[in-house]
Amino acid sequence: MGYTITLISTDERERLMEELMPRVLYEIKSDLYGCCIKLITDDHATKDTWAENFYSISQSIRSHGRLVVFTSDAFGPDTVLFDAMSRTAFLFNFTYYGWIKSLALSLAGDILEDFHGIYSMHGACVDIGGKGICLIGAPKAGKTTQTYGLLQDAGTRIVADDWFFSRAYGTDILAYSSEKNFYIGDDLGTIWKQFGGLVPEGSYDHNGRAVADIRRVIGKGRILPMTTLKTIIVLKRDPADPVISRTLDPETGLKLFISNNYFNPHLLVSNPFKTRIRNRYVSGLLNRTTAYLVNTTGTPRETQKMIRSLVGIPQSE
Repeated sequence: MGYTITLISTDERERLMEELMPRVLYEIKSDLYGCCIKLITDDHATKDTWAENFYSISQSIRSHGRLVVFTSDAFGPDTVLFDAMSRTAFLFNFTYYGWIKSLALSLAGDILEDFHGIYSMHGACVDIGGKGICLIGAPKAGKTTQTYGLLQDAGTRIVADDWFFSRAYGTDILAYSSEKNFYIGDDLGTIWKQFGGLVPEGSYDHNGRAVADIRRVIGKGRILPMTTLKTIIVLKRDPADPVISRTLDPETGLKLFISNNYFNPHLLVSNPFKTRIRNRYVSGLLNRTTAYLVNTTGTPRETQKMIRSLVGIPQSE
């Protein structure tokens, strides 16, 4: 991960807020699965992208957490300072919106896992015939590519393409959406032609990404707020491993999650309490679902074929 997170005191948070408040131009409150997260910034582009990305919420609702995004010569690039007491995260000198939105979702996740038994999953989730399938893995493992490959079929509906929240409910795992529109890459249409032209030419940011309303391609009825999670696909890219796919038993799967920081590089706080509740949840998750490990060293279409065979859906043409 390219940024650093440093925990700060409430006194330091107060000092920084006093210093930055004269520069504030925009304050937007958004609904991140029931959490009111406020963006505070002076950057017009960040404000506009955020507003396209997340659902709005009544401005009269008090915020549960704050994301304060500014440039400052006092800090290095991609610096995060987090006051856990007030749930205030300062982001200095960020040029990649993807990290900003992930830290906003992580902030909501920090609140939800402490008080509501709802946990962050940094990955994609789709629904096929009422059964939820999530794709997770390390960065660049192919989560987004394979998710949109599944979306080529009219029977596949999407909950999230990058981050969702989930909780145990009896014997089930419920997965919930997190974003209004998705932050996609400009290479998506090259891999899956159906999604070409989704973003007007010249509208991608300098990272080759843009927030897009994929309803324009798949239809608004194929975006779901929730599904029941049945299958977990863990993606990895390891040319040294000749095995393309294998089943993950709960014990092996838990060790894999722990060794990969729960496949979430954006977690704001790691301590014994957080480790305990996260391990307990992942153990319950893996005991309520079927999990597979898939190696994505083949072409996107070869990996797509393998995933479809594992979850029992028709092969794409």
